[in-house]
Amino acid sequence: MTDPENRLIAPPLVDLPINTHDRGFYDGFSRAVTIPAKIIVSLIIMWAIFFPVSASETLTAANSTIIATFAGWYVYLVAALMTIGAVLAVVPQTGRLRIGNPDEKPEFGSLSWFAMLFGAGIGIGMLTYSTGEPLAHFNNNPEIIRGLVEPRSAEAVRSAYVYTFLHWGFAAWCTYALVGLAIGYVAYRRGLPLTIRSALAPLFGKAMSGLAGHVVDVVAVVATILGVAVTMGLGVEQFVAGLARLGLGDWLLDADGSSSIIAVITALVLLVGASTLSALSGVGKGIKWLSNLNLGLSVMLLTLFAFAGFGLFGLQLLGQGLVDYISTLVPNSLTLFSEEGPVGAELVQWQLDWSVFYWAWWIAFSPFVGMFIARISRGRSIREYIIGVVLVPSLVCFIWMTLAGGTAIALELNGAAGGSIVSAGISDQLYATLAVLLDPGFALAVSGLIVVLLMTYLVTSADSAILIVNTINGAGETEGQRQYHIVFWGAALAFVVGSMLILGGIEAIRITMIIGALPFSFVVALMGVSIVKAVWFDLLRKKHGVPTTAAGCEEALAEADVERR
Repeated sequence: MTDPENRLIAPPLVDLPINTHDRGFYDGFSRAVTIPAKIIVSLIIMWAIFFPVSASETLTAANSTIIATFAGWYVYLVAALMTIGAVLAVVPQTGRLRIGNPDEKPEFGSLSWFAMLFGAGIGIGMLTYSTGEPLAHFNNNPEIIRGLVEPRSAEAVRSAYVYTFLHWGFAAWCTYALVGLAIGYVAYRRGLPLTIRSALAPLFGKAMSGLAGHVVDVVAVVATILGVAVTMGLGVEQFVAGLARLGLGDWLLDADGSSSIIAVITALVLLVGASTLSALSGVGKGIKWLSNLNLGLSVMLLTLFAFAGFGLFGLQLLGQGLVDYISTLVPNSLTLFSEEGPVGAELVQWQLDWSVFYWAWWIAFSPFVGMFIARISRGRSIREYIIGVVLVPSLVCFIWMTLAGGTAIALELNGAAGGSIVSAGISDQLYATLAVLLDPGFALAVSGLIVVLLMTYLVTSADSAILIVNTINGAGETEGQRQYHIVFWGAALAFVVGSMLILGGIEAIRITMIIGALPFSFVVALMGVSIVKAVWFDLLRKKHGVPTTAAGCEEALAEADVERR
């Protein structure tokens, strides 16, 4: 046993106390986190409901300033996260380190693990954008803006998928993976609380127990609610559009084709109510069961597009798209358009509307998805974790985008759609594709399947978010009687989505999320530095025979006590 005084490097921090209340309504919760987070979210809701004009004007002005000022910050931050993830997975010494004790086995099997991380991470957006994104870039992308290809032409398809893959590939999943790894690594190896602040303990030590840690967790809770609100808003819009396609009444849509107020309220009561009930059952029951159901229904829908749609065209797009994506990943990830030149302003606006929006969305979504992935990934090696969280979901997203989106584009190119798909609203484009592709009766049945799939994805995302918010508020505790708080956050999420949809549609939610994502983006940057430091120092500790886990530190202390006696 090496004398601690002679060690070249100290053992890791294995204790990060967070004060929680020990009785009453906030029993087991950190009031310094829970109460401010509830106040901030409640003020946002009341502002949108009672002062809609002021809220709309202020949000729009703030969004224009923030997204233009911090565009470069978002672009380079996400590029840095992708680089860190690749290095940690590829380097043999870091890839072998385990999220937990060295001999620990994963809690969930690979299939359930993948189903849960995928359903919580991107399922709803994938349904909305599987046709919406390729069609949007088929109509307008940087190559079209520069005049290199014609919009809606066969030549525009290839460039459309370059940018589709850019937005739904490694950038999204590396952001989630790094946040989840930074949390899970210190939580399961060092015994720190499963909460956002713990991820910064390798940098700031026990300072994270106090005010600084409270601020980090509050920012994370607000970012989570706003990030999930975007996904819920997209899902609700598509859910209502699906109900309208099923012929459930004209009351569902307004004259402009958007969801009516009564439809939004009805959908939220149904979906968030089901989410709250599922959240009360915990991760191992409701969320796991729903995630597996999501995966099964998704495979059915994907199989339909593969065999009834333009499967060979989709596979061609997939192969070509992967080559283009890998070959352009570095320059596209680092490109920041300027307003110089005849089309510079148009390129800048396109990047702000698409790439920068996505990077902000993934960052706002990352405390929720990262915490959730950390919660279900204990016992996996860093290499297995990053490959599972980054490569596999990215590939599935690409398959979705090429099979579903490729079918929509093929129907437009061959004239069968006659512009009916590309001219439909983004929430209705998937249904419009089915209406052209299939017989009316079959299209109606598949649309019903999508409505059910949307419902299960919405419930899965919302109940996961509610549980994660309560875990952060509860100083990392994942168990316990928290029914009243689960109900509060379920209602808060419904009110945020509903008030913003009614205030200004999905655009109002997008703007609010971008503003809320900015403070957490700085936390994410620190997390990237923190996990690199934690892993590097653990490798040094292993080299010098210093324990790297909480269990190892306990054993070392016990041995030291024996030697002293």
